[in-house]
Amino acid sequence: MLKKYFITGLLIWLPLTITFWVIRFIVTAMDDTLPSWMTPSWVEIYHVPGFGLAMAGVIVLLTGVLTANIVGAWLLKLWEAVLKRIPIVSTIYSSVKQVSDTVLSPNGQAFRKAVLVQYPRNGCWTIAFVTGSPGPGVAEHLPGEHVSVYVPTTPNPTSGFFLILPKSEVIEVEMSVDTALKYIVSMGVVAPGAPARAAEVARLPQSDI
Repeated sequence: MLKKYFITGLLIWLPLTITFWVIRFIVTAMDDTLPSWMTPSWVEIYHVPGFGLAMAGVIVLLTGVLTANIVGAWLLKLWEAVLKRIPIVSTIYSSVKQVSDTVLSPNGQAFRKAVLVQYPRNGCWTIAFVTGSPGPGVAEHLPGEHVSVYVPTTPNPTSGFFLILPKSEVIEVEMSVDTALKYIVSMGVVAPGAPARAAEVARLPQSDI
């Protein structure tokens, strides 16, 4: 009986603790990154948590507003032209901008669809995300229609493998990207449509714990 209560309590507190730790890490990192000239003296005296995160949000919002007009767009192009003339910086900036424009674009198709693919060999299935279609320089060497997919690793989906597969070998699934990510991060424990594990454990008889 005690083991049952302990597991139920652990399943409740573990997600809360991890969530708190992640949020605290982000807030602390943003507070430490904010330049001293942007930090009022009263913030340093009273140690206001989250001020750096709030300022970062304001700066991002103002940047979007300023670049939404003709003058702001012209200044942005001028700034990008300067960055592209700097060795090494131009390569990094162009690569990151291309990826961010593709992934974050409202009209983009990258990471908008979860699919099933056979990886790392036939007969083994895993969740992947469609990232687009092969470019002309690659597609002309491939027979038939192909798609580009990203196969994330588990439990860390930020690393993974980029694959180009025949479209006929990619199976679309009725699953949102958020649900697919939960499925991957949990290593298959949180299956799509599965009930909450804490409630499941609470209903188990003592002999099954």
